[in-house]
Amino acid sequence: MRWRRNIFFQCMKVLAASFYLLIVCLVSTVSADKSSVTIDAPETAAKGSEISIKVTTAHDANNFLHYTNWVYIMVNDKEVARWDYSWRKRPEDKTFTKEITYTVNEPVEIKAEANCNIHGSEGPQTIKIAVTDN
Repeated sequence: MRWRRNIFFQCMKVLAASFYLLIVCLVSTVSADKSSVTIDAPETAAKGSEISIKVTTAHDANNFLHYTNWVYIMVNDKEVARWDYSWRKRPEDKTFTKEITYTVNEPVEIKAEANCNIHGSEGPQTIKIAVTDN
């Protein structure tokens, strides 16, 4: 009876070690990169007009262990949009675009950033939009 218990514990150790190696391999084979963004918006806009702001996020992985966990857009240092993700609700693809509309009444500085749950962010991207009187 004792030898069965020893075999059982040895098998459990091997199983646990195998599971650990599987997790390490899954995480390491996924490209180790940071999430990055690009912003697409007009360079100028008429005062009072509505503009489209598109933020494209790129990250080489989006699986249950390694994914972009948030993206935000700030206009003149105020957060106007945010998307949060989790291992259950991940981004739709490795590269994805989110779009908002914004009414321009003054010069605008747009800042966007995305973050990888493991490796972090490549940092925010910023663009400026000049306002013209119509």
